[in-house]
Amino acid sequence: MDLFLFTVDPGWGAEVVAAGAAGIVVDWERRGKHRRQLGEGTQINSDTPADLSRMRAATGGRLLCRINGFGPWTPAEVDDAVARGADELLLPMVRTPEEVDRTLDLVAGRCGLGILVETQDGVARAAELARRPLSRVYVGLNDLRIDRGATQLFTPLVDGTVDAVRAVVPGAFGVGGLTLPEGGAPVPAWLLAAELVRLGADFTFLRRSFTADMAGRDPFVEVPRLLAVLTGLATATAVEVAERRAAFVAAVTGVPAVQSA
Repeated sequence: MDLFLFTVDPGWGAEVVAAGAAGIVVDWERRGKHRRQLGEGTQINSDTPADLSRMRAATGGRLLCRINGFGPWTPAEVDDAVARGADELLLPMVRTPEEVDRTLDLVAGRCGLGILVETQDGVARAAELARRPLSRVYVGLNDLRIDRGATQLFTPLVDGTVDAVRAVVPGAFGVGGLTLPEGGAPVPAWLLAAELVRLGADFTFLRRSFTADMAGRDPFVEVPRLLAVLTGLATATAVEVAERRAAFVAAVTGVPAVQSA
């Protein structure tokens, strides 16, 4: 499973990539985000075009740039990100295939384009969206929760929503975010990791919880350890997969798993 770190710290990003992460995400998305996520305690970054250039100079790892949701500003953002060395763009808050088609036209093969499925409209159109020539598809749980008016972040992983999206994505698929295996709250990180492995996720993100949990730790120890945990989870038996899935559902819903006789 590829790990992508959200950061604009060149030294930190270069170390994490050198330790085994696949690449870096620089985050330009903020149009309307403060209003949309007001009071939600979510991470809203203020990364700049200059940050993208610095991260390109700092690492040869894959460099992703999350631009703003589609709008009149998209052509300029696409051109700027490509010029500054982005390997892929991530288009957030996708609702219609037309938004994706128009962005693909703007990209014109100069880099990859991935999308974030994080609205109810995006989920409903997932199969149609996934037929586009995309570099990756990611289910964004925070904005999907807000769009649904829900309270629990991980419900789409329990109620079949993410499984349904995964089933129609033929290319690289991702969801959620990881931190160190012993971290994570209220759902233990290792259980979330097991769920991502069960889904066949090809990638996920390392965000602020990972950076916080890594304080005082060596990325050349911890990143390989996290990757080894993911590899180990992928060798689980069918019984172990079912047990971990039940434990994950119990952690999300608060309803203890029923023990078989």
